[in-house]
Amino acid sequence: MLKRFFADLKEYRFFCVYMARACLRAEVANSYLNWIWWVLEPLCSMLVYYAIFAGILGRDRSFYVVFVYVGTLCWSYFERCMLYAVQAVRLNRDIVTKTYVPKPVLLLSNILFNSFKMLFSIGILAVLMAVQRVPVTVSWLGVLPALAELVLLTFGCGLLFMHFGVFVDDLSHALRILLRILFYLTGVFYDLEAVLPSPWGRLMICLNPVACVLHALRGSLLDARMPGPETAVWFLLSCTLCLAGLALSYRYENTYVKVI
Repeated sequence: MLKRFFADLKEYRFFCVYMARACLRAEVANSYLNWIWWVLEPLCSMLVYYAIFAGILGRDRSFYVVFVYVGTLCWSYFERCMLYAVQAVRLNRDIVTKTYVPKPVLLLSNILFNSFKMLFSIGILAVLMAVQRVPVTVSWLGVLPALAELVLLTFGCGLLFMHFGVFVDDLSHALRILLRILFYLTGVFYDLEAVLPSPWGRLMICLNPVACVLHALRGSLLDARMPGPETAVWFLLSCTLCLAGLALSYRYENTYVKVI
């Protein structure tokens, strides 16, 4: 299965990049501000959360602006990919029904599209960290495994939602509700360990993979703390989700065409 996936990835890599570039161009085609919207979206979300919660939840949190921006940046990435994944096959009905394209490639092109958008926002993150004078430490290297976990988690969960979204039309509506609940349980604009009484905050970080990613990223950037063992555990679980999703998508990909 993995051999087939990497072979497909090699064969369809140009198609994947082409789709991502086409989506990037289409999104800003009729926009006056073009790619600036990719920066404004997480920045405006951060400003809203900062204006509302800084005096309540951010009083004891150093570098609260950066803290919230990291949360909104990662959450927006995960949420956009999930909402696309659950309808990926149906949104690409014309491609799926007329030619063969490995279904994981459809999801990978969207992940690449959103990853490119996130790169612009990371530039703003660097500016915010410089303005707030966040000290540079060796723990910044912990950002790499945390981001790798986020991508793997997004791909694994996306494959599963892509598969079941073909057979269950209502899953997209249920997913929106689930994501809204998960948003408040992830600590996008507050510190789970500081707000929730012990041991619930720590337990939430260990059980919620997105919260685990945020905790690792914020710890590496702001608290001079390398990612903990829960990051390694969720990295392995994310790999398992990817394997399960690939197995389902390859096994039932011919059925997708008949269903849609």
